[in-house]
Amino acid sequence: MFDNKKRVYRFGGKTAEGDGHMRELLGGKGANLAEMSKLGMPVPAGFTITTECCAEYYSLGGGYTEELKRDVAEAMKATETIMGKKFGDPSDPLLVSCRSGARSSMPGMMDTILNIGLCSETIPGMIQKTGNPRFVYDAYRRLIMMYSDVVMEKAEGIEPEDGQGIRQQLDRMMMDLKEAKGYKSDTDITAEELKDLCEKFKAKVKEVLGVEFPDT
Repeated sequence: MFDNKKRVYRFGGKTAEGDGHMRELLGGKGANLAEMSKLGMPVPAGFTITTECCAEYYSLGGGYTEELKRDVAEAMKATETIMGKKFGDPSDPLLVSCRSGARSSMPGMMDTILNIGLCSETIPGMIQKTGNPRFVYDAYRRLIMMYSDVVMEKAEGIEPEDGQGIRQQLDRMMMDLKEAKGYKSDTDITAEELKDLCEKFKAKVKEVLGVEFPDT
């Protein structure tokens, strides 16, 4: 019953499969990104999964079709081609942001995960590419905080006690570090301290959620 539905719309390289009039299907972000890409604006390549897939997800009891999995894989390959990078490449990885959207604007309600693709295999390459280990480890700690919150806790239906959500616990760990060092700003934290904090974050994720933070 789902086979003939177009689930993924690509954009980037000054072309797009959708446009600004398709908010019902692509959501506000997806429609606007498609329109900007068609206008020739420097929009990084990517793709939008349609709003219909949300209804499909619930109709399947919380799952997705093999067709969606295939379409996403093909769209990722197209994104790699346009960006000239490969997801998971140890020397020059493509990093991806995953942003939720809706047909109507919902400020503050939509979850985002940044820096997907950073892991122990790709971090050395990113450090060599940027020459800035502090930047890379700060990006990694943001990924750990967002992914553990959105994917490993919320998406799994885990409802922690007030103030005990994984994101809040990780935030407190970072605040404790700053207080112990006398730092006034996040930017005061050094690269080595961020590297160590990332490992402590992953240990806390395992302790609180009972599963290892993914490293692929």
